[in-house]
Amino acid sequence: MPKCKVISGLTAKTTEKLVLDAGAFFKNYKVETDTFETAVTSGKLLGATKGGGSFTAVPSFRNIEIDGLRGEAKGTKILETWEIKLGATVVEVTPDTLQTALAVSEKTTKDGITTHEVIKGKMCITDSDYIENITWVGNLSGSEEPVIIQVYNALNTKGLELGFEDKSEATIELEFTGHFDMKKANEVPFNIYYPKITG
Repeated sequence: MPKCKVISGLTAKTTEKLVLDAGAFFKNYKVETDTFETAVTSGKLLGATKGGGSFTAVPSFRNIEIDGLRGEAKGTKILETWEIKLGATVVEVTPDTLQTALAVSEKTTKDGITTHEVIKGKMCITDSDYIENITWVGNLSGSEEPVIIQVYNALNTKGLELGFEDKSEATIELEFTGHFDMKKANEVPFNIYYPKITG
C-alpha cells in the first residue's frame, strides 16, 4: 500500500518568514538612521490606518514581433515602464494628511483667522510637491528588524475624498505613485529592505 504523502511548501523555517499585521506608513523615513520609534517621535508618521495598505511594482513589457516566431520568445521582450504604488487608508484627519492627500497644495494663513490652518490647492505642480519617500515599515516574524518598503519621489495621485456619515469616521484614502528622478533615470523609484535571517 502506498504511503500517505503530503507535498507542500511548508518547512521548519516557514514561521520565520511571515509578514505580520498592518505596519505603519511614514514620510521621508531614513533607513540608515531612523527606527520606528524615532520616526514616530520626529513626526514622520502618516497616522493610524484602517484596513492596512498595499504595495505594487508592476513592469510593463512590449514584445518585438518577428516573422517566423510562433509565440513569445526569450530575448524579444522590452521593458517599457514601471508603475510603482504604495497605498493606505488613514483615519487621522490632520492638516498634514489633508495636504498630503491633495498633493498639489499648500498650508497658509488668512487675515483675521487665528483658530484654523488653511489648506488650499495650487494650479501648478513644483518639485517640492513630490515627497522624497513614502515608507511602509512592518513586522517580519523571524527577525527583530522590520521589513521596509520605500517609494521615492512620491505623489498621492488619488486626490482627496472625504465621506461623512453617522456612526462612522471619515478616512483619507491615499495612493502614492513613485516617480523617476530625471537625474537618475536608470533607478527604479522603489526599494524593498528585507532583514537578513541567519541559520
